[in-house]
Amino acid sequence: MFAPTKTWRRWHRRVNVTLRRHAAASAVAASGVTALVMAKGHAIEKINEIPLVVSDKIQDYQKTKQAVALLKKINAWNDVEKVVKSKRIRPGKGKRRNRRYKKKCGPLVIYEKDNGIVRAFRNIPGVDLCDVNALSIFKLAPGGHAGRFIIWTESAFRKLNDIFGTFHKSSKVKKGYRLPRPMMTITDLGRIIKSEEVRSSFKVKNRKANIISKKKAGVAAKK
Repeated sequence: MFAPTKTWRRWHRRVNVTLRRHAAASAVAASGVTALVMAKGHAIEKINEIPLVVSDKIQDYQKTKQAVALLKKINAWNDVEKVVKSKRIRPGKGKRRNRRYKKKCGPLVIYEKDNGIVRAFRNIPGVDLCDVNALSIFKLAPGGHAGRFIIWTESAFRKLNDIFGTFHKSSKVKKGYRLPRPMMTITDLGRIIKSEEVRSSFKVKNRKANIISKKKAGVAAKK
């Protein structure tokens, strides 16, 4: 049922474990594509490279001013300013239900050990934090849109191969899981169709046969 919303409404849907793992792996992969991150609206024009990996020293940060200084140093503060400017009042009845304001998503910081990093970053608008051992698809791709701007700590980034595995070995954490192999090595379909190798295998259209068949059909219709 859609409306009215009742307590017995079917709110959740069961999704297979492998499918959920594929979704998380795809969201992580999309965060490394600059075009997708920019298409999602993140201000990363001044970022040197994507994915952005920083030292493990930030896991020991205790103060918010340390986190702010880091974001300004790596040119990620523009994305936070975008979040601050986007804050607005939510339309509809939601403003009466403890969610009065809306704002865009900022960068996501993924760490391996919390030695104070959560406390340092939690008060910065739009910034979310996530443990690499418990990646959430809701934070990796909020709203179902892949391509979030992610700041990785070095140890968390190195652990991805153990968590998701590679094309040649299975995961050490997720039992029996392997990364999905891409069906196509080249995704530019227009280039493939127009290539000489494909066009040379096409059959030449016999126009004379079509003309003759149309004439025969016309004669038959007059009779």
